[in-house]
Amino acid sequence: MALSARLELRQGQGLVITPQLQQAIKLLQLSNLELEAYVDGELERNPLLQRDERDAEPEGDPEPQAAAEISTDQASDSHANAELDARRDEASPGERATGDAPDDIPPGGAVDWSTVGKGGGFDGDADGFEGVLTRDKTLIEHLTDQLAVARLSPAESAVASVLIDAVDEAGYLRADLAETAERLGCTLELVERVLGVLQGFEPTGVCARDVRDCLMLQLKELDRYDPAMAALLDNLELVAKRDMAGLRRICGVDEEDLRDMLSELRALTPRPGAAFGAEPVQPVVPDVTVREGQGGLWHVELNGDTLPKLLVDQRYHAHVSGKARSDQEKTFVSDCLASANWLVKSLDQRAKTILKVSSEIVRQQDAFLAYGVEHLRPLNLKTVADAIGMHESTVSRVTSNKHLATPRGVFELKFFFTSSIASSEGGEAHSAESVRHKIRQLIEAERNDADVHSDDAIVDILHGAGVDIARRTVAKYREALRIPSSVERRRRLKEPA
Repeated sequence: MALSARLELRQGQGLVITPQLQQAIKLLQLSNLELEAYVDGELERNPLLQRDERDAEPEGDPEPQAAAEISTDQASDSHANAELDARRDEASPGERATGDAPDDIPPGGAVDWSTVGKGGGFDGDADGFEGVLTRDKTLIEHLTDQLAVARLSPAESAVASVLIDAVDEAGYLRADLAETAERLGCTLELVERVLGVLQGFEPTGVCARDVRDCLMLQLKELDRYDPAMAALLDNLELVAKRDMAGLRRICGVDEEDLRDMLSELRALTPRPGAAFGAEPVQPVVPDVTVREGQGGLWHVELNGDTLPKLLVDQRYHAHVSGKARSDQEKTFVSDCLASANWLVKSLDQRAKTILKVSSEIVRQQDAFLAYGVEHLRPLNLKTVADAIGMHESTVSRVTSNKHLATPRGVFELKFFFTSSIASSEGGEAHSAESVRHKIRQLIEAERNDADVHSDDAIVDILHGAGVDIARRTVAKYREALRIPSSVERRRRLKEPA
């Protein structure tokens, strides 16, 4: 069979991601600080863009509605601004990401990713994929990575996230536990229990309240925390004064033992977080605020301070376009005008999308706002996306690096997404936290070895209560609660008191 060359025509369809559409999609996932930096760069590059310094909003073309009231009794309120919804049967995935399809997308061709930039960032962005790989991981990131595999309940994970945010660069917890419990609407016992879990993270000694606790955690890890060492830690001021006689008397040891104890103490790390990279301290500025209104409504509004206000200078455009002579000059002015108009439109659409997603999250998690962290509902991206008629990828971008200011504190939008357990009777799903609570109650009710429930028995009991759960899930939740196996519990109950 001879090989030969030939021409062949083929017709096909494909999605072309234009630079303008890429810009609109990427603007969604930028934080307010990153957005401000990007807008500053555009102001320098585009002479037709200028900041809107006016205090009052222009008449005739007001800003998009920046507030919404959410009521659980009126579900229709969450579907306000219906004209912003993307039509899934007509819009492409890229168009659905912004809810507004551009007019200049060609009808066919291959997807062009060549202008996306490094690491999914903007072209010329130095903090791209290489920057992420080469920079040192911060302590907060290290703790967050461990939290992701800690097998905590949604409520415990929520408390843990708040506590981790309060850890300083040295590794010490700078939050008042009672105040945190009151703000989150949970018990002090829950906060203390979560703190105990965090203090088991690496590096050893992290999340300590003071130097004594930090050293104590490290000594316990080395199995060197005994009554004499405890007395030494209780009198660190004498160590600083080098009062050896007083230390020997208080610890009840001789001179040689005291020297060994001090040597062990010097080998410890009083600043466990110092080994990790530090990042510039940046204040968290919420993108959206929510406050309680009358009649049980929650008032959701955008933070105007984080929204760049830009205008297209039409007067300057008319001036320079009239003086343009060459085709190159005319093309430059035309491109600047198109880019400026698209950026203003993209920022407007971004604000509407953030408000829409935030309003639905508030509607779904109103019990948390009213009663506290124990009442977080099971929630995922698909639930929010279906409720507001957007794609899951859009909701994911919106919830990245965005913060919501509530009466209980400032939280990242991703904080409100928790897992769920299906109902065996086809009813409403159970939150993972409520299932863990039922497992804890069953085990706490055991009084003798005959009452001990195996994991399979707990599965049967929960199935009878309408909870569709697997045995391995029960085992995972039991281990997360630090409850021993049925064999170990039965052995302990048989031991004499």
